[in-house]
Amino acid sequence: MAGAGPGDPELITLKLQKRLQEADVIITDRLVHPAIIQNHAAPQAEVILTGKQGYNELSYTQEQISNLIVEKAKAGKKVLRLKGGDVAFFSNVLDELQLLRENKIAFEIIPGVTAASGASAYAGIPLTARGYAQGVHFITFNPNSQIPDTTWKSIASSGDTLICYMASKNLNQLTGLLLYHGASPSLPLGVIEQATTRFQKVFVTTLATSQKDFEGKEFLSPSLVVVGEVVRLHQLFNWFSGEEQEGSEFPELA
Repeated sequence: MAGAGPGDPELITLKLQKRLQEADVIITDRLVHPAIIQNHAAPQAEVILTGKQGYNELSYTQEQISNLIVEKAKAGKKVLRLKGGDVAFFSNVLDELQLLRENKIAFEIIPGVTAASGASAYAGIPLTARGYAQGVHFITFNPNSQIPDTTWKSIASSGDTLICYMASKNLNQLTGLLLYHGASPSLPLGVIEQATTRFQKVFVTTLATSQKDFEGKEFLSPSLVVVGEVVRLHQLFNWFSGEEQEGSEFPELA
Protein backbone atom coordinates (compact mmCIF):
# COMPACT_ATOMS: atom_id res chain seq x y z
CA MET A 1 0.00 0.00 0.00
CA ALA A 2 1.20 3.47 -0.83
CA GLY A 3 0.53 7.15 -0.25
CA ALA A 4 -0.10 9.11 -3.45
CA GLY A 5 0.41 12.57 -2.00
CA PRO A 6 -1.98 15.49 -1.43
CA GLY A 7 -3.01 16.30 -5.01
CA ASP A 8 -0.21 17.55 -7.24
CA PRO A 9 0.59 14.48 -9.38
CA GLU A 10 4.30 15.31 -9.25
CA LEU A 11 4.36 14.86 -5.47
CA ILE A 12 4.86 11.09 -5.54
CA THR A 13 7.90 8.94 -4.84
CA LEU A 14 10.07 7.10 -7.34
CA LYS A 15 9.17 3.85 -5.59
CA LEU A 16 5.45 4.49 -6.13
CA GLN A 17 6.08 5.16 -9.84
CA LYS A 18 7.76 1.75 -10.07
CA ARG A 19 4.98 -0.05 -8.19
CA LEU A 20 2.31 1.55 -10.41
CA GLN A 21 4.04 0.10 -13.45
CA GLU A 22 4.18 -3.36 -11.85
CA ALA A 23 0.65 -3.60 -10.39
CA ASP A 24 -2.01 -5.93 -11.84
CA VAL A 25 -4.75 -4.28 -9.75
CA ILE A 26 -4.85 -0.73 -8.41
CA ILE A 27 -7.40 -0.10 -5.66
CA THR A 28 -7.50 3.66 -5.29
CA ASP A 29 -9.13 6.21 -3.03
CA ARG A 30 -11.10 9.14 -4.43
CA LEU A 31 -8.47 11.67 -3.30
CA VAL A 32 -5.75 10.41 -5.64
CA HIS A 33 -5.12 12.66 -8.63
CA PRO A 34 -6.26 10.72 -11.74
CA ALA A 35 -3.11 11.74 -13.64
CA ILE A 36 -0.98 9.64 -11.29
CA ILE A 37 -2.59 6.44 -12.55
CA GLN A 38 -2.96 7.68 -16.12
CA ASN A 39 0.73 8.59 -16.38
CA HIS A 40 2.36 5.72 -14.52
CA ALA A 41 0.13 2.61 -14.37
CA ALA A 42 0.53 -0.28 -16.79
CA PRO A 43 -2.10 -0.08 -19.58
CA GLN A 44 -3.47 -3.52 -18.70
CA ALA A 45 -3.85 -2.81 -14.96
CA GLU A 46 -7.33 -3.13 -13.48
CA VAL A 47 -8.19 0.14 -11.72
CA ILE A 48 -10.89 0.09 -9.04
CA LEU A 49 -12.10 3.37 -7.53
CA THR A 50 -13.11 2.59 -3.95
CA GLY A 51 -14.17 6.09 -3.01
CA LYS A 52 -14.70 7.18 0.56
CA GLN A 53 -16.44 10.54 0.81
CA GLY A 54 -17.99 12.04 3.91
CA TYR A 55 -21.78 12.42 3.88
CA ASN A 56 -22.04 10.35 0.66
CA GLU A 57 -24.01 7.11 0.90
CA LEU A 58 -22.25 5.76 -2.20
CA SER A 59 -18.95 5.52 -0.36
CA TYR A 60 -17.33 2.13 0.01
CA THR A 61 -17.12 0.82 3.55
CA GLN A 62 -13.75 0.00 5.02
CA GLU A 63 -14.78 -3.66 5.26
CA GLN A 64 -15.61 -3.74 1.53
CA ILE A 65 -12.24 -2.24 0.64
CA SER A 66 -10.27 -4.57 2.90
CA ASN A 67 -12.07 -7.64 1.55
CA LEU A 68 -11.46 -6.52 -2.03
CA ILE A 69 -7.71 -6.25 -1.40
CA VAL A 70 -7.64 -9.78 0.02
CA GLU A 71 -9.80 -11.18 -2.78
CA LYS A 72 -7.54 -9.82 -5.53
CA ALA A 73 -4.34 -10.84 -3.73
CA LYS A 74 -5.59 -14.40 -3.20
CA ALA A 75 -6.37 -14.58 -6.92
CA GLY A 76 -2.64 -14.20 -7.54
CA LYS A 77 -2.73 -10.53 -8.52
CA LYS A 78 -0.11 -7.98 -7.56
CA VAL A 79 -2.28 -5.41 -5.77
CA LEU A 80 -1.45 -1.77 -5.19
CA ARG A 81 -3.64 -0.08 -2.58
CA LEU A 82 -3.38 3.63 -3.32
CA LYS A 83 -4.35 6.26 -0.75
CA GLY A 84 -4.35 10.05 -0.90
CA GLY A 85 -1.69 11.75 1.21
CA ASP A 86 0.30 9.38 3.41
CA VAL A 87 -0.92 5.99 4.57
CA ALA A 88 -0.04 6.72 8.22
CA PHE A 89 -2.31 9.76 8.63
CA PHE A 90 -6.02 9.05 9.23
CA SER A 91 -6.25 6.44 6.48
CA ASN A 92 -7.64 3.33 8.26
CA VAL A 93 -4.42 1.58 7.32
CA LEU A 94 -4.62 -0.57 10.46
CA ASP A 95 -7.80 -2.36 9.34
CA GLU A 96 -6.20 -3.32 6.03
CA LEU A 97 -2.90 -4.38 7.59
CA GLN A 98 -4.65 -6.59 10.13
CA LEU A 99 -6.63 -8.40 7.44
CA LEU A 100 -3.53 -8.88 5.31
CA ARG A 101 -1.69 -10.39 8.25
CA GLU A 102 -4.64 -12.65 9.15
CA ASN A 103 -4.64 -13.97 5.58
CA LYS A 104 -0.84 -14.34 5.48
CA ILE A 105 -0.50 -11.95 2.54
CA ALA A 106 2.88 -10.24 2.14
CA PHE A 107 2.86 -6.46 1.88
CA GLU A 108 4.99 -3.33 1.90
CA ILE A 109 4.17 0.24 2.96
CA ILE A 110 5.30 3.17 0.80
CA PRO A 111 5.03 6.59 2.45
CA GLY A 112 3.65 9.65 0.69
CA VAL A 113 3.47 13.41 1.23
CA THR A 114 0.68 13.94 3.75
CA ALA A 115 -1.96 16.62 3.17
CA ALA A 116 -0.65 18.70 6.06
CA SER A 117 2.84 18.97 4.53
CA GLY A 118 1.58 19.59 1.01
CA ALA A 119 -1.07 22.13 2.00
CA SER A 120 1.20 24.09 4.31
CA ALA A 121 4.04 24.20 1.76
CA TYR A 122 1.83 25.32 -1.13
CA ALA A 123 0.15 27.92 1.09
CA GLY A 124 3.47 29.33 2.33
CA ILE A 125 2.74 28.39 5.96
CA PRO A 126 5.74 26.75 7.69
CA LEU A 127 4.08 24.70 10.42
CA THR A 128 6.81 25.11 13.03
CA ALA A 129 8.30 28.47 12.05
CA ARG A 130 10.71 29.75 14.70
CA GLY A 131 9.03 32.33 16.90
CA TYR A 132 5.56 31.19 15.85
CA ALA A 133 5.15 27.54 16.91
CA GLN A 134 7.32 24.78 18.37
CA GLY A 135 5.04 21.86 17.65
CA VAL A 136 2.08 20.58 15.64
CA HIS A 137 -1.09 18.74 16.67
CA PHE A 138 -2.83 16.58 14.05
CA ILE A 139 -6.49 15.68 14.59
CA THR A 140 -9.60 14.74 12.66
CA PHE A 141 -12.71 16.60 13.75
CA ASN A 142 -16.45 16.28 13.46
CA PRO A 143 -19.22 16.78 16.04
CA ASN A 144 -18.91 13.13 17.09
CA SER A 145 -15.14 13.23 17.67
CA GLN A 146 -14.23 11.77 21.05
CA ILE A 147 -11.63 14.34 22.11
CA PRO A 148 -11.48 14.90 25.90
CA ASP A 149 -11.61 18.37 27.46
CA THR A 150 -8.07 17.94 28.77
CA THR A 151 -6.81 17.59 25.20
CA TRP A 152 -8.72 20.67 24.03
CA LYS A 153 -7.31 22.69 26.94
CA SER A 154 -3.81 21.53 26.10
CA ILE A 155 -4.18 22.40 22.42
CA ALA A 156 -5.80 25.78 23.13
CA SER A 157 -3.04 26.87 25.50
CA SER A 158 -0.01 25.29 23.83
CA GLY A 159 0.81 27.86 21.17
CA ASP A 160 1.39 24.97 18.78
CA THR A 161 -0.06 24.75 15.29
CA LEU A 162 -3.28 22.74 15.00
CA ILE A 163 -3.97 20.78 11.80
CA CYS A 164 -7.54 19.57 11.44
CA TYR A 165 -8.38 16.97 8.82
CA MET A 166 -12.04 16.55 7.79
CA ALA A 167 -13.12 19.63 9.75
CA SER A 168 -14.22 22.15 7.11
CA LYS A 169 -17.92 21.27 7.44
CA ASN A 170 -17.82 21.80 11.19
CA LEU A 171 -15.83 25.01 11.63
CA ASN A 172 -18.30 26.64 14.01
CA GLN A 173 -18.07 23.72 16.42
CA LEU A 174 -14.27 23.65 16.13
CA THR A 175 -13.80 27.36 16.80
CA GLY A 176 -16.34 27.24 19.61
CA LEU A 177 -14.45 24.47 21.40
CA LEU A 178 -11.11 26.23 21.04
CA LEU A 179 -12.50 29.52 22.35
CA TYR A 180 -14.30 27.78 25.22
CA HIS A 181 -11.06 26.13 26.31
CA GLY A 182 -9.07 29.35 26.33
CA ALA A 183 -7.69 30.00 22.85
CA SER A 184 -7.26 33.65 21.89
CA PRO A 185 -10.12 35.06 19.77
CA SER A 186 -7.48 36.72 17.55
CA LEU A 187 -5.78 33.41 16.76
CA PRO A 188 -5.60 33.00 12.95
CA LEU A 189 -7.42 30.20 11.18
CA GLY A 190 -6.87 29.15 7.59
CA VAL A 191 -8.80 26.78 5.34
CA ILE A 192 -6.80 25.37 2.43
CA GLU A 193 -9.13 24.01 -0.23
CA GLN A 194 -7.98 21.56 -2.95
CA ALA A 195 -4.39 21.91 -1.71
CA THR A 196 -1.48 21.59 -4.17
CA THR A 197 -3.82 21.46 -7.19
CA ARG A 198 -4.57 24.13 -9.79
CA PHE A 199 -7.84 24.81 -7.91
CA GLN A 200 -6.14 25.53 -4.57
CA LYS A 201 -7.65 28.38 -2.59
CA VAL A 202 -6.67 29.68 0.84
CA PHE A 203 -9.14 31.43 3.12
CA VAL A 204 -7.83 33.21 6.24
CA THR A 205 -9.78 34.48 9.24
CA THR A 206 -9.57 34.31 13.07
CA LEU A 207 -11.35 32.23 15.66
CA ALA A 208 -13.51 35.23 16.56
CA THR A 209 -14.54 36.13 13.00
CA SER A 210 -14.66 32.67 11.38
CA GLN A 211 -18.40 32.20 11.73
CA LYS A 212 -19.17 35.59 10.19
CA ASP A 213 -16.55 35.38 7.44
CA PHE A 214 -17.54 31.87 6.33
CA GLU A 215 -21.29 32.12 6.79
CA GLY A 216 -22.96 30.09 4.02
CA LYS A 217 -19.59 28.99 2.64
CA GLU A 218 -19.21 25.35 1.58
CA PHE A 219 -15.64 24.21 1.10
CA LEU A 220 -14.79 21.61 -1.52
CA SER A 221 -13.31 18.31 -0.41
CA PRO A 222 -10.52 17.94 0.41
CA SER A 223 -10.05 20.98 2.65
CA LEU A 224 -7.58 21.25 5.50
CA VAL A 225 -7.95 23.58 8.49
CA VAL A 226 -4.87 25.19 10.04
CA VAL A 227 -5.08 27.10 13.33
CA GLY A 228 -2.17 29.02 14.82
CA GLU A 229 0.10 32.04 14.57
CA VAL A 230 1.88 30.48 11.59
CA VAL A 231 -1.19 31.21 9.44
CA ARG A 232 -0.09 34.87 9.47
CA LEU A 233 2.88 33.86 7.30
CA HIS A 234 0.62 32.99 4.36
CA GLN A 235 0.38 36.62 3.29
CA LEU A 236 4.18 36.96 3.22
CA PHE A 237 5.18 33.67 1.60
CA ASN A 238 2.26 32.67 -0.60
CA TRP A 239 4.16 31.57 -3.69
CA PHE A 240 1.64 29.27 -5.37
CA SER A 241 -1.20 30.67 -7.47
CA GLY A 242 -4.02 28.39 -8.50
CA GLU A 243 -6.56 29.08 -11.21
CA GLU A 244 -9.35 31.52 -10.50
CA GLN A 245 -12.22 29.29 -11.59
CA GLU A 246 -13.94 26.78 -9.35
CA GLY A 247 -13.32 23.07 -9.87
CA SER A 248 -11.93 19.84 -8.50
CA GLU A 249 -9.25 17.40 -9.57
CA PHE A 250 -10.94 14.53 -7.75
CA PRO A 251 -13.91 12.48 -9.01
CA GLU A 252 -17.21 12.68 -7.17
CA LEU A 253 -18.97 9.46 -6.26
CA ALA A 254 -22.12 8.89 -8.32
